[in-house]
Amino acid sequence: MIQRDELIPVGKFTRPHGVKGEMSLLLAGEVFENSAGECLVCAMDGIFVPFFIEEYRYKTDNVVLIKFEKIDTVEQARVFTNKETYVLKRDCDAEQDGFTWADFVGFSAEDSVKGPLGSISYVDDSTLNVLFVVQRPDGSELFVPAQDVFIEDIDYANRHVLFNLPDGLVD
Repeated sequence: MIQRDELIPVGKFTRPHGVKGEMSLLLAGEVFENSAGECLVCAMDGIFVPFFIEEYRYKTDNVVLIKFEKIDTVEQARVFTNKETYVLKRDCDAEQDGFTWADFVGFSAEDSVKGPLGSISYVDDSTLNVLFVVQRPDGSELFVPAQDVFIEDIDYANRHVLFNLPDGLVD
């Protein structure tokens, strides 16, 4: 059985395309291009299920039209509407380190000016703008954009992220 920690988010299906089972996949980054896998994974009834790609083509830079094997009608494709989609980590480009935003859960967070912020308790990747949810010592939550421009240093060994956040974001 496929576990969540074996997966990397790719994007989200938006709607069926045409009448022969093709679907629009809104990409959330470059993971799809770097994947060598033959399948995409979706959560169906609480379990992660692989669906094998029959064919795909790019509609725009961030939208791919996907046709799965054995999905041949618009009704069958409609089941995938608004489903988060993943690839298996093992299918991703070997040159990538395989580290995803979700792997930062549990890292301590610090700002280069404000000092310690707390611990990253969750990664909200439900939109294209991924956010680290930092649990502060006082119990409040801080939402930090997961963007390279705000990350000054990452210490993987000590599970620590040093941010350089814009004025007003921490307050």
